[in-house]
Amino acid sequence: MNKQLYIHEIQALFDDVQRSEVFEDQKMMTDAVPLFPVEEINAKYEAEKQSENFNLKEFVLSNFDFLGAKISIQRENHLPIEEHIEKLWDELTRTAYEEKGTLLKLPKPYVVPGGRFNEFFYWDSYYIMLGLQVSGRVEMMENIIENCSYLIQNVGFVPNASRTHFLSRSQPPYFSLMLDLLFETTKDENIYIRYYDTLEKEYAFWMNGTQKLENGSAVNRVVKTIHGDVLNRYYDAENIPRPESYLIDIEDSENAGEEFYRNIRSACESGWDFSSRWFADGEHIQTIETLNLAEVDLNCLLWHLEKTLAKSSSLQKLNEKEIDYSERAAKRRQIIDQYFWDETSGTYKDYHIQKNTNTASEHIAALYPLFLKIASEDQAKAVAKIIEEKFLYQGGLVTTTQNTGQQWDFPNAWAPYQWLGYQSMKNYGFDDLAEKIKNNWCSNVERVYKNTGKLMEKYNALDIETVAGGGEYPNQDGFGWTNGVYLKLKKN
Repeated sequence: MNKQLYIHEIQALFDDVQRSEVFEDQKMMTDAVPLFPVEEINAKYEAEKQSENFNLKEFVLSNFDFLGAKISIQRENHLPIEEHIEKLWDELTRTAYEEKGTLLKLPKPYVVPGGRFNEFFYWDSYYIMLGLQVSGRVEMMENIIENCSYLIQNVGFVPNASRTHFLSRSQPPYFSLMLDLLFETTKDENIYIRYYDTLEKEYAFWMNGTQKLENGSAVNRVVKTIHGDVLNRYYDAENIPRPESYLIDIEDSENAGEEFYRNIRSACESGWDFSSRWFADGEHIQTIETLNLAEVDLNCLLWHLEKTLAKSSSLQKLNEKEIDYSERAAKRRQIIDQYFWDETSGTYKDYHIQKNTNTASEHIAALYPLFLKIASEDQAKAVAKIIEEKFLYQGGLVTTTQNTGQQWDFPNAWAPYQWLGYQSMKNYGFDDLAEKIKNNWCSNVERVYKNTGKLMEKYNALDIETVAGGGEYPNQDGFGWTNGVYLKLKKN
């Protein structure tokens, strides 16, 4: 197959397969690799589906390859957790030197999350790199950066994951942080110069449409407030059901607003799919309004990108560019404080573009200004107090204070925020709280591993006797970012 499979090329068949729930997991069909030219499969389907004995599942299985659809980790002996993770790095390594089905081609090997996720994921890869650093796997860290750069150069951004149906959205922009991590490891400043063009291209993607903005309007990933300040938001170019959660989206869309699908997809760009953070009523997915929000985490990450561009410009003696990016970063730092700091509650919150006020949702993304050292000492102290009182439980840090059954809500603890929490507290000298975050979560990971032999995608922070749940699919075993954060925290 020279031709990549875009889902819309088999839309009629795809729609029937997903609506008929041929597979328990809707992602199965998106990952399928056609065994014959797509035109041939379509023609065969149209001809055969009318027959009395037609079996849809048999048709799909005889026309598509499902090899590697799910990664299953088998262990005969129960290794110590660190040894298990070292073996996992190799088992979770994949290559995609050619395009297959929906899978995008990448120049270098990469580490996948695990379970049902058998492709390259953007923000997951940063947290995977934390563990690769501890394991001394510098070449794989470089591979991840090289793959991100390849995607930014060829697609214009790093897609959510390396499949064709993710070409309408990205994920939190971590590329500049990846460079910092590699620099911390190799002390080679040249990486900032080598990937300068890539940094600029990614920045252009996130800022695209700024020139067209009028006060109080939004386009793509940029918004201009009524005061004339430019902030960023998560966004997806498509307003159709997600192929990987097709039937779920169609069912959820009943009694929902016009741009329901785009709001759903835009939340996916944040990595938080899904959470009460995005819901107008704080409870129901039908009220999702991601497009109306500018997010604190995204704007902090773009501040870091601007700072990195200023640094890279300085290294190359590009004085005008250094001044430009430094000014952009200084302005963004000021508006992060202006729009995301909520004095009343003493924490950072997202900003509602239509209502010109902070949203009600209390969530763990408030850590980003501390993680990147944007917060003042007083702000950090106030956030630390809330983190300890409302977010820290026996099994780690929860993401929100709302229990809705969504996987990015209470009581789940996710690996990225344990690292962000630990590092944020260390940055401002709250060492005891940092240790507590580290120990609570690592103990939970160790307990689950001892009982199951698995490293999970997420954990239950409240009831440490239970495996975490919620969301659109069961908890996954693998698991890239858990492995990475666990190793990094244990080393610190």
